[in-house]
Amino acid sequence: MSALQAVSVTRLYRIIADQIAGRIRAGDFPRGGRLPSERELAEQLQVSRASIREALIALEIEGHVEVRVGSGVFVTTLTEGAALTQAATPAQAAAGHEDIGPFDLLEARMLIEPECAALAAQQATPAQIATIRDTHAAMSLTDSPGKHDRDFHSAIASACGNAALASAVAHLWNLTQTSSLYSRMQDYFVTTRVWAAAHAEHQRILAAIMARDPIRARHAMHTHLLGILARLREDVDTLTDPRGYP
Repeated sequence: MSALQAVSVTRLYRIIADQIAGRIRAGDFPRGGRLPSERELAEQLQVSRASIREALIALEIEGHVEVRVGSGVFVTTLTEGAALTQAATPAQAAAGHEDIGPFDLLEARMLIEPECAALAAQQATPAQIATIRDTHAAMSLTDSPGKHDRDFHSAIASACGNAALASAVAHLWNLTQTSSLYSRMQDYFVTTRVWAAAHAEHQRILAAIMARDPIRARHAMHTHLLGILARLREDVDTLTDPRGYP
């Protein structure tokens, strides 16, 4: 009896990216020319603009297009075959998973981390609260706040009293840090202004946990993650749709 073969789930952004790459190869989108706007592509393909954004970043990583801030997305002048043809990096392929888009990752975090914050407000020991406070303080004292950002969220997950939830948060952060799409968006959009906003949102989460207020902690964490999502969507709109379409 032959062995069953693993089933691969193709992500929507990957299907979109492959369609656009195919049209580039066919000459429908000439090399050196600008792609249609994000809104136009979403309407043509009948998908969300978030999926289009992820597909465009994937195409840039693969070398099919060049993203020019404030101008739009342009087809590269590379010869066919010079661009990469798959989304996953070698490390990701070896690990057996495709690159997961930033919007999926943030939406998953929004389902889990607010509950972790609420539980931490109820369950955290004084030592665990001190760790959360220290990671928050460290974020403002470094030129590389990304590590302390993860440390802050990880400390809250560890303090929630549920090992399964803490493990889920750790896994989501690992996926985030191996996502080439997420990394590229961070390269474009994560500025000192963004970190300042995140630090202020962290302060509200910390205050709620220290006050032992689970309702406020849950709301503060949800607001923080929603803020990240909103900032990323707003910034990507500016990047890929220079004509200012809503």
